[in-house]
Amino acid sequence: MDSSRLERGELIAALGGILLAVGIFLAWYRTSPDNANAVIDGRRGGVSAWQIYPLMRWLLLAAAAAPLILVWIILRDHELSWSRGQLTAVVGIAAFGLIFYTGVIDRPGEPSGAISLAIGWFLALLGSILMIVGGAMRSAETDKPRKPPGVL
Repeated sequence: MDSSRLERGELIAALGGILLAVGIFLAWYRTSPDNANAVIDGRRGGVSAWQIYPLMRWLLLAAAAAPLILVWIILRDHELSWSRGQLTAVVGIAAFGLIFYTGVIDRPGEPSGAISLAIGWFLALLGSILMIVGGAMRSAETDKPRKPPGVL
């Protein structure tokens, strides 16, 4: 394993994956202390994605592993049928969509105006953005062999 093969794109994506994984366990939502009726699944205070999303927590953890797998592929110099970093960028886009949707469009809790976003949500969102950027950087650096016209 040769760590000199790692470039800035992989390191950015790996940092994003770590931030995403850590963000899952930190509070994503907070109830308003001024409103006694503000609850998220019967809980008051801070609630993490791990506590509130039984399926999405596993999807986001799998997404957080993608850039670390990319680093492993680069270190071991495995051959791939697609550009290195391409899958990491796609997984980052999917994670960004899930995180953005659950934080902006369909935020849990009642009443919705008494629920605010917390540090874990922002950290997970930043992690997914770094995964997209790092994966795209690595994918752009990989030379793909060109095919003649008419060949699929």
